[in-house]
Amino acid sequence: MSTTTVVNPSVQSETGSPRWFTLQHKLAPYLFVAPFLLIFLTFGLWPIVKSLILAFYATNGPKSNVFVGWNNFRFLFADQSFHRAVWNTVVYAFWSVVLQLPLALGLAMLLNQSWLRGRNFLRLAFFAPNLLGQVFVGVLFSVLFVPQYGLVNRALHALIPGFALDTEWLTNPAWVMPALVLTSLWMYVGFNMIYFLAALQAVDQDQYEAAMMDGANGWQQFRAVTLPGIRPVAVFVLVTATIGSFQLFELPYIMLNNSGGPDNSGLTIVSYLYMNGFMTGDLGYASAVGWVLALGLLAVSLLQMRATGTWKEGKV
Repeated sequence: MSTTTVVNPSVQSETGSPRWFTLQHKLAPYLFVAPFLLIFLTFGLWPIVKSLILAFYATNGPKSNVFVGWNNFRFLFADQSFHRAVWNTVVYAFWSVVLQLPLALGLAMLLNQSWLRGRNFLRLAFFAPNLLGQVFVGVLFSVLFVPQYGLVNRALHALIPGFALDTEWLTNPAWVMPALVLTSLWMYVGFNMIYFLAALQAVDQDQYEAAMMDGANGWQQFRAVTLPGIRPVAVFVLVTATIGSFQLFELPYIMLNNSGGPDNSGLTIVSYLYMNGFMTGDLGYASAVGWVLALGLLAVSLLQMRATGTWKEGKV
C-alpha cells in the first residue's frame, strides 16, 4: 500500500524554493528606492560635492582648473562689488519681508471673514500673480515702470500730488530697489497669504468665544489667540520668505537687462554669482560665492529660529 507524505508548505518554501525568492524579499525595498537614490546622487549630491571642490579652484572652461586654495574666498570678501551685492540683497530682503508678511497676514484675516462676499474669487486673484513666474512678472513691470506712460507713475501721480510722471524707476539708482520690492510684493503677498489663511482656519474658534466672554477686544484677541495659534506657520513663512529674498535673481535680471543696474544698485548675490560663473566663466569663483550664500542663509535661518523660540522647542 502506497503512502502519501504531506509536507508543510512553510517548510517547503524555506527549503525547496530557490534562493532568489528569499533575496527578493530582502532586496525589494532597496530596488524600489534605487531610482530615487540614483537620481539624487547624480543630480543632487554630486553637484553639491563638485561645487565644494570647485570652490578651491580657478576655472576657465571645463578643462582648465587651477588649484588656488582659499584665494577665491579671500578675493570674494575683499571685492567691493560683492560687498555691494550683499548690501543690496540684505536691504531687499529686509523690506520685502517686513512689508510682505504683515500684508499677507492682513489679507488672510480679511479673506477669512464669513461676511465677505466673493472670498474664493479674491483668494484666487491675490494668489494668481505667483502662478505667472518671475520672468513674466519682470517683463510686465518693466513696462509698468516706464516713465511718463507707465501705469505705476500714472497711479502714483493721481494719488500723490507732486509725484513726477517722469520718475525713472529702473535707471535711477535711488528707485531701483523700491521697484524690485514693489514687484516682489505684488507677486508674493498672495502666496504667503495662503499659508496664513490655512493657519487662521486651524485656530480653535472656542478660544475666541472664551476671550470675548472675558471681555477681550479685537486687538487683545489677536494678541492672545490669533498670534499664538498661527505662530508655527508664521515662523515657517518668515524663514522661507527670507531665504527666497536672498535668492533673488530673475526679477533684476529681466528688469535691469541682464546687468546690475545703474551704479550696481540692483546687483544681488545670485546675480553676482551668475555674472562671474556664466558670463566671466570662472565656475570655481562662482562656487565659492554659492557656498558663502548657503552658509549665510543657514546662519540667518538659525538666528531667526532662535529669536522666535522655535530652536528651543525643536519644531517649526
